[in-house]
Amino acid sequence: MQYIKTEIEGLWIIEPKVFGDERGYFMEAYKAPEFEQFIGSVNFIQDNESRSAKGVLRGLHYQEEPYSQAKLVRVIIGNVLDVAVDIRRGSPTFGRYVAVELSGENKRQLFIPRGFAHGFYVRSETALFTYKVDNTYMPSAERTIRYDDPTINVDWMLMADSEVIISEKDRNAASLVVRN
Repeated sequence: MQYIKTEIEGLWIIEPKVFGDERGYFMEAYKAPEFEQFIGSVNFIQDNESRSAKGVLRGLHYQEEPYSQAKLVRVIIGNVLDVAVDIRRGSPTFGRYVAVELSGENKRQLFIPRGFAHGFYVRSETALFTYKVDNTYMPSAERTIRYDDPTINVDWMLMADSEVIISEKDRNAASLVVRN
């Protein structure tokens, strides 16, 4: 696997080695010793999976301490624009984001440490999205930042505003500037 640092400390793009032939392909999606060598020790305790239709935008979600979560995210089928926003108070990159195309074809993964909000936008007809987390879901600690927050100004590369499918919770989310 290739581990690629991003411009925000702690966020990593991981590109697995894919071995393919006429039968299909094989790859190692996660290998703890190698992961720890580059990123450090993360005790993943749960795997989650979601399926979404074209135009679905989920996020920007996070959980407050002590329930924050580190995530290792990837797409098995389809194509998404995946976004992680630094919300660590005092961080020199507070409010900045990294956007990465994750797809069943490129097999890229994104490691998102604790202290980040996360979301994704589905660009294909459907997307099967999976991720490991190092903490359980706690509804009382869940928070959402507006996907279109002008202080973060994420370029979601939307196909058309009319095609965006967003939950009521995400539509009514607060702005990052309101949280500060």
